[in-house]
This record gives sequence, structure tokens and C-alpha cells, in this order.
Amino acid sequence: MGGCSSSLPAGSTPEHLGGDNAGLSDLTRGFRVKLVLLGDSGVGKSCIVLRFVRGQFDTTSKVTVGASFLSQTMVLQDATTVKFEIWDTAGQESSPVQWSFDCVHADHHLIRYAALAPLYYRGAAVAVIVYDITNPESFSKARFWVKELQKHGSPNIIMVLVGNKADLHENREVSIQLSMLLFDLDIKFINSSYLQIICSECSVAKQLITLRVLLMKDAIDYAEKNGMFFIETSAKTSDNIHELFEEIAKRLPRRPIM
Repeated sequence: MGGCSSSLPAGSTPEHLGGDNAGLSDLTRGFRVKLVLLGDSGVGKSCIVLRFVRGQFDTTSKVTVGASFLSQTMVLQDATTVKFEIWDTAGQESSPVQWSFDCVHADHHLIRYAALAPLYYRGAAVAVIVYDITNPESFSKARFWVKELQKHGSPNIIMVLVGNKADLHENREVSIQLSMLLFDLDIKFINSSYLQIICSECSVAKQLITLRVLLMKDAIDYAEKNGMFFIETSAKTSDNIHELFEEIAKRLPRRPIM
């Protein structure tokens, strides 16, 4: 599956453009922020970055290899300037991994990727963990990165869970375990944005809608439990892309992390 890869400046390394103490630094009228994106290949990490930085979406570009770097400056309503230095890590090396439901089995491909990723998230002030709402496996892999960051990331790191490809919500998938759990269950949760349960009968159609709603609710609950905030985005339509980075900027502490 194609990605939206971006280029890395010649001779640049994570330390060159970030460094252990550069997660959040003072500028004359704002902040410089090191942000890293993590997640499986094909979830749309690069597409999110390119949509935010360049306002572009390219379905023909190649998957990111290694890591790419882009920057973008945002001005908040209070006139605070935030310069995001964004590291987009490759996810393809984690794709061949054999995963169990509890995410404890991995082969050398994930180990190799996991060994490289700390080079990019070391010293980061923000980590954006992305999954594809149509791919339950990518959500399981997102959980892996949350655990890694909790163990090895900066203690004050801001973590964000992003469900990308919201434009494909009709294809939203759920795990077999969740399907079995909800069988025969009358759920009254309503998502007013695009899903509504308007009848009390447990029809097949209602069950499918309920499963889609609860997958998003599961992601929200997981994010809250792990001290993250959750948002669904669409790099294709640009839905919630600006809001994602704006919310991150609002949550940044107003003095540098040393």
C-alpha cells in the first residue's frame, strides 16, 4: 500500500535535529517541539504529516523508509508560536510480525524496528501513535508503542492516540472478541457525528453499527486510561488534522523540558 513519504535533509540525524534535551525548547516568541509519529506501515502517518505541513494528499507516493523529517509552525489564539519538528518513522519493518491478541509475540522484524525507533523518540516532547480504523491489527500494534513509550520515553512526554482514515468509517473493523462480547447486548451509546442507534431491537444492522461505535469508544477509553488524548482523523479529507496539532500545542507546558 502506498504512503505519503517525505524527505530527510542530507546529513540529518535525530540528534542533529532533535537531541536528548530538545524535546521542548524556548524560542524568542514561542516553542520548538520535537514530535515523533509511531505506528504500523500503511496507517497514514506520512499522509497526516504532509496534510498538516503542505496541505497535500498523495496516494501514489511510496512508503517511508527509515525516517523522514518535516517542520511546521503554528500560531495559537493567544499568539504563542509553536514550531513542530516532526519525525515520521517507518512502520514497514513491523508488518511481518506475528501478533497475538495481547501483543506479546514478536519476531526479529519488530525487534529491529523497535531498536531503531528510540533514536527518533528519545527526547521527544510529543509522540503521536497512529492506527488505521479499518485495521484492528494496527490498533494492537499501537498498544505496543504506548507500552514502549511508557517504559523508555521521556517522563513528561505527551502521547496522542490517532485513529486515521476516518473517511472509511463504513469499513471500520472490530475484533472477534469484541463481537462475541457484544452478542445479544443492547447498547444505547450514540455517536452523533455519523452513527446513531434509533431502535431498541437487536437487528443485524444495529449490531454492526454498535460494533463500529464501540470500537471507537474502546479507543477513547484506552487513551484515557493511559493518560493520552484520542482523536480520529482523515488525511485524505483533512478532517481533524489541524485540530490534532492545535490540541497538542495547547497541552504543551509553557517552559522548556530539560
